[in-house]
Amino acid sequence: MVNLKISVILSVYNDENNIEESIESLLSQTYKNFELLISDDCSTDNSYEKIMKYSSYKNFSILKNEQNIGLTKSLNRLVNISKGKYIFRQDSDDISHPTRFEKQIEILENTKYQVCTTRAINKQNEKKIPGYSFYLPNRYLMKFKNPFIHGTLGIDKNLLNSLGNYDENFYYSQDYKLFTDLYKNNIKIWVIKEPLYSLNTVGNISTNKRELQKDYFDKARRQ
Repeated sequence: MVNLKISVILSVYNDENNIEESIESLLSQTYKNFELLISDDCSTDNSYEKIMKYSSYKNFSILKNEQNIGLTKSLNRLVNISKGKYIFRQDSDDISHPTRFEKQIEILENTKYQVCTTRAINKQNEKKIPGYSFYLPNRYLMKFKNPFIHGTLGIDKNLLNSLGNYDENFYYSQDYKLFTDLYKNNIKIWVIKEPLYSLNTVGNISTNKRELQKDYFDKARRQ
């Protein structure tokens, strides 16, 4: 198994009911050589206190924002302090399956691909989420929806840096903007067909801020 350090970035805002389960799924990975970087975006619940229960983890760092700055800027703050060759994402209300990191690292280290995502299952009903990118060309899909699951992203840090990291002009839909930038730069993305991630589909940003998400999505699509 490849022994290479990666940086896992996770931003939290008022997610006290899910954050411990999410962190536990990361600490249960079969691939152990990673740092865990968490940003608390000025939560008003007990998220920060629950995160700090894990502060003894040897490769653990937390940034506590003095004011709410949003997901995009929080992720960039974490990217900027990361030390790994690869950046891996996770959302605070989702779960990574135990072999996720191991299988994505194998792709990133042993192929020419610099970006790797995976399929996922619905956290609520455990059904597989449709893998649109397997049925239609990405050049077609990217015009209408994001065919990739942002929380499963594994990307070469140098590549991400070369794109300017996450575009801070996008408060929402920063994932679609990133994948659009990758597509426009002819960067191919490997999608592992096996579901290695459990995605929360209830009460997240995409559902609660659907109209605002759509505005930013349309903006990214026009660029």
